[in-house]
Amino acid sequence: MHLDVVDLKAFYYRTSLGRVAQRAIREKIREIWPDAKGRTVAGFGFAAPMLRPFLPEARRVISFMPDQQGVMPWPVNGSNVSVLCEETKWPIQTGCVDRLVVLHGLETSERPGPLLDEMWRVLAPGGRVLFVVPNRSGLWARRDATPFGFGRPFSLGQLEVQLQQHRFLPERHLAALFSPPSQKRFWLKTAPIWERVGQAVSSQLAGGVLLVEASKQVYAPTHRGLPEAVRRPLEVLEGIGRPVPKPASGRSTVD
Repeated sequence: MHLDVVDLKAFYYRTSLGRVAQRAIREKIREIWPDAKGRTVAGFGFAAPMLRPFLPEARRVISFMPDQQGVMPWPVNGSNVSVLCEETKWPIQTGCVDRLVVLHGLETSERPGPLLDEMWRVLAPGGRVLFVVPNRSGLWARRDATPFGFGRPFSLGQLEVQLQQHRFLPERHLAALFSPPSQKRFWLKTAPIWERVGQAVSSQLAGGVLLVEASKQVYAPTHRGLPEAVRRPLEVLEGIGRPVPKPASGRSTVD
């Protein structure tokens, strides 16, 4: 079940731990997607905090928030780009999103299969989606004091299998949130150090969240009759007998 937007907003914008998490995840997203100039960038779930760097450079930014969660106006200092939507029916045309960030959207969904199908629909050919999910083996998934302690956590293998079943091709993965999910000043102050150490030691086992980038798979049509039809092209006069010359009348054929 999706978390309430009031609780998510309070965590990311009003707590020190939430701001630490926001900064760490955002830095990894920018590492994967350093440039979005001229692209349409969207988010689903509560991805708004991670979309801010794309506002000045992307052609268009949209933050989809599921109706079970609720919506908030965002950004507060600009034109609103937040949209309240049904989880599996987004008010956007097919194939027009170039980059999609999913945060607190997949692991809390009661219908992950149809949700992934809807994400596949809105992505453009060559589009990329970045899933930010709780790491099953990380500390953050074991504490319900943060939003990452709710819903279904994933291992890297579990997430990749689920994506492949819904026509996504995993391309690469990173991890973030290596510091403990604690509000104590020491851990908050040393969080950047833990991020650097964690990246050097482990890319997936110790991090609180997994970031998995996937591309949209588009299969070529396979019609069994097409190759045979090409090998045996239909002639315009097929089935009509060839004309036979008519003998000349009234003349002998011998000189």
